[in-house]
Amino acid sequence: QRQWLSGEVLSQQLAWWRERLAGAPEVIELPVDRPRPAVQSLCGGSQPVAFPAGLSQGLAALARSHGVTPFMLLLAGFGALLSRLSGQGKVVVGSPVANRTRLETEGLIGFFVNTLPLPVDSGDDPAMAALLGQVRETALGAYAHQDLPFEKLVEAVSPQRSLAYSPLFQVMLVLQNNTLPKLALPGLSVEPAELDSRTEKFDLTLSLAERRGELGGGLSYNADLFERVTAERLLGWLEVLLAGAVADPERRVSELPLLGAGERLQLLSWSAGEAQEPIEACLYDLFAAQAARTPDAEALVVGTERLSYRDLWERATHLAAGLRGLGVGPERRVAVCLERTAALPVALLAVLAAGGAYVPLDPTYPRERLGLMLGDSGATVLLTQAGLAERLPATHARTVLLDPSGRPVEALPQGLLTLPGVRSENLAYLIYTSGSTGTPKGVALPHRSAVAMVRWALGVWSAAELSGVLFATSVCFDLSVFELFVPLSTGGRVILADNALALPGLPAAGEVTLVNTVPSAMAELVRQGGVPPSVRTVNLAGEALPRPLVDALHALPGVERVWNLYGPSEDTTYSTFALQPRSGDRSPAIGCPIAGTRAHVLDRGLAPVPAGVPGELYLGGAGLARGYFGRPDLTAERFVPDPSPEIRGERLYRTGDRVRWRPAGIAGELEYLGRLDHQVKVRGFRIELGEIEAVLAAQPAVEAAVVLAREDSPGEVRLVAYVVPGKEDGTLPERLRAALAERLPLYMVPAAFVLLPRLPRSANGKVDRKALPAPEWRGEEYLAPRDPLEEVLASLWEEMLEVERVGVGDSFFQLGGHSLQASRLVTRVRGLFQVELPLRRLFETPTVAALAVAMRAAEGTPGQSDKIARVLLRFKARKEQAPAPDQESLAGSAGR
Repeated sequence: QRQWLSGEVLSQQLAWWRERLAGAPEVIELPVDRPRPAVQSLCGGSQPVAFPAGLSQGLAALARSHGVTPFMLLLAGFGALLSRLSGQGKVVVGSPVANRTRLETEGLIGFFVNTLPLPVDSGDDPAMAALLGQVRETALGAYAHQDLPFEKLVEAVSPQRSLAYSPLFQVMLVLQNNTLPKLALPGLSVEPAELDSRTEKFDLTLSLAERRGELGGGLSYNADLFERVTAERLLGWLEVLLAGAVADPERRVSELPLLGAGERLQLLSWSAGEAQEPIEACLYDLFAAQAARTPDAEALVVGTERLSYRDLWERATHLAAGLRGLGVGPERRVAVCLERTAALPVALLAVLAAGGAYVPLDPTYPRERLGLMLGDSGATVLLTQAGLAERLPATHARTVLLDPSGRPVEALPQGLLTLPGVRSENLAYLIYTSGSTGTPKGVALPHRSAVAMVRWALGVWSAAELSGVLFATSVCFDLSVFELFVPLSTGGRVILADNALALPGLPAAGEVTLVNTVPSAMAELVRQGGVPPSVRTVNLAGEALPRPLVDALHALPGVERVWNLYGPSEDTTYSTFALQPRSGDRSPAIGCPIAGTRAHVLDRGLAPVPAGVPGELYLGGAGLARGYFGRPDLTAERFVPDPSPEIRGERLYRTGDRVRWRPAGIAGELEYLGRLDHQVKVRGFRIELGEIEAVLAAQPAVEAAVVLAREDSPGEVRLVAYVVPGKEDGTLPERLRAALAERLPLYMVPAAFVLLPRLPRSANGKVDRKALPAPEWRGEEYLAPRDPLEEVLASLWEEMLEVERVGVGDSFFQLGGHSLQASRLVTRVRGLFQVELPLRRLFETPTVAALAVAMRAAEGTPGQSDKIARVLLRFKARKEQAPAPDQESLAGSAGR
């Protein structure tokens, strides 16, 4: 046999197996109860199984009618279940084979058993009958090539080896078709006994045998991964799936049932938030009603300026009358591009009071992107200010300049504010998000959706918590809807800031009771010690929430409640919420649906998946957007009919997020697992990597490009661009950075550019993203600071980027800096030198030397030269007094 299995015969055997196993995953990603340990302990448990007589008979009849053996039928059914549970189209199931194919070994005592890795491919979602045919061909081919020892196959295929799992397959199926004959011994009654060995070599082993016409046996499982109850549930899903295949073998694999009636009802109860009353009000009505109740209460704090509800209402209605005179009304869009002064909330409220819909534009966005948003939205009016108007692109919209208080610079024709035509279904705002094709897309939100979110929030957060809400999020980001409209609907106070990191320096910092921001910004505030003791509640959303941050927040003296919130713009800011306990070892859940929201976890066939099994999150209910403005094709793709038989005529939004209902013990909570596509969240900003790749690909010097979001250091997510240059002259990374900054928001500009001769490809020709190398976060050849200003800047960078030494030629981004740290640096520089340095300037001049030149250019402003000189003298004196720079005192000087 050894002599025969060599040369051409061995090559043919290996080629057959390689072809069948191509494209199979290294590991079946089953829904486990605990993370896979680094080394298998082989501890196991077992759960008995006995199929009902009717199902056993039906399986036998199905096998006969389709010309397959009972083993082939069970392999197809078990493989289909594994595929449904893992979300992987192709899975490999191991099975033992007797391996006695020669007459010479029939009577020989010994162990000849070999192991066959049998692939089951349901990736194209075949009917069960078609899958049976495929498995039959696979099994027959495997039997014809069973002489190849399994260890030889592993050696030849050379999969990635790990002590955490077995190679090629992790699940085994055994069907004993030769039952033991009855053993008769004089004076003894003998029968087989089931033994629980408490060991398991694989993740799962399903062992079945036919006894008296019924299939039965047991499922043994790796106790490091699974609880007994999970094994029991898995067997229940297998039974339901096989019964569905017997009833209709022409149903596709994705359509076969998994859930029993009780489990389906349980999922339905988890999926629906509390019921809400029908919504008739508009978003502005909530503020107007509160202004009538408490006209003298403080509504807005901007620096040292304080506005009452009456002040805010009068300014908004005055501007609204002017907008009505310009023809603003229901469904008319008004673009708002303003700095963060009192004019910003006044303008947003005025647009809504006039019956229109606001389109927020961030002044820091590139001119080209602002032009795309203006043109796509069809805005008829643009509200801006004198310092910004000349930087904005040409537009057909009527431009109205506002002063910092929100009053028009020029007199506007006054229109009537009586708007009987404004309804809750009318458009309230149009917010733009990143688009995978390279163009941003506008999410159209009606009043009813925003009002539903506000009403829910007023039932969760108390008036005391909302008495001082930090309004620090860009109005282009949907967290701002909560920060502005929730407190203004209940008598709360809105405290405006440039960004969350500016909180410690606000005159009203000690009055902030609630901070609503992204985890990365909050982590930085905690690190700086910048959370005032007045803060009682912290809402975190926009990106995954790490457990250590929850613990750090609960350790602060004032914080009483920490919430983890989740929701896309397409479902009005928040869709699920979870209060985070003070202690725990699990990753924070995103919780249960908010009032009026439906959250379904579905598989690729839009069928609900069991608790503990990953699927895609679909959202519906009161908060759902209309869709994408002017994009009916994309709207139809992402907003799909609700398949639930209990609900007819409603829509669901496909989030693209991979989640699961947490299994027994903590049921009813959703756990976020990641994305199903290339969309990412970086410091709370939703980014389509395809949009960055499209801009890179349009550059003449780029042949190919791929962008990834990497987390090479815990908690530090950075965008990295991998570029194949047409011709490299040594300055390409900085030229690409500048080109992207002209078209994309700064948070979408990669922190690093890695030049490659070619992009790595997988066997199917696609870019192998896992093979892309980590960037080297390093600077240029060290050149020491040449004057005190460069010395101060280098010290700031060393502290902020946590590097040992920074030279004047080092790039902030090559050292690992990202947009959030860039914002921190600009804030620190402004505090030290009182120099207004635009954030974009750091992207244009990212070295210490270049930034120092840019700062000296600001000396042309009256008084700037003296201010810089005084700071440099103080810094020099402090350096001479202490042998080593005191970074804490340096940081404190920014606050002073």
